Amino acid sequence: QVQLVESGGGLVQAGGSLRLSCAASGSVFRTYAMAWYRQAPGKQRELVARITSGGSTSYADSVKGRFTISRDNAKNTVYLQMNSLKPEDAAVYYCNARNTGGYINYWGQGTQVTVSS
Repeated sequence: QVQLVESGGGLVQAGGSLRLSCAASGSVFRTYAMAWYRQAPGKQRELVARITSGGSTSYADSVKGRFTISRDNAKNTVYLQMNSLKPEDAAVYYCNARNTGGYINYWGQGTQVTVSS
């Protein structure tokens, strides 16, 4: 069982930055791919960024060049650095852990990001 706890959300002005953190319990963190998803009101949850156990990263087109995902296996933590935030980035951001086969998924409780224009 993996528990994920997100933090770092809040209110920021457009153009500002936030850093989200997701702390994971358990000893299997380093073997899991980690990702950040977001869900805005009335919209489907969407993938924002993913980092594999080997450190390869991928991003949604809407955040490329502005967001950076990283992981610290020693701290069992994944981060999402968000720069140049836009009002359309406002959403609840969720941390996700997925095993190698992709058949086990864990989710955090979410953290709210609000961007004022």
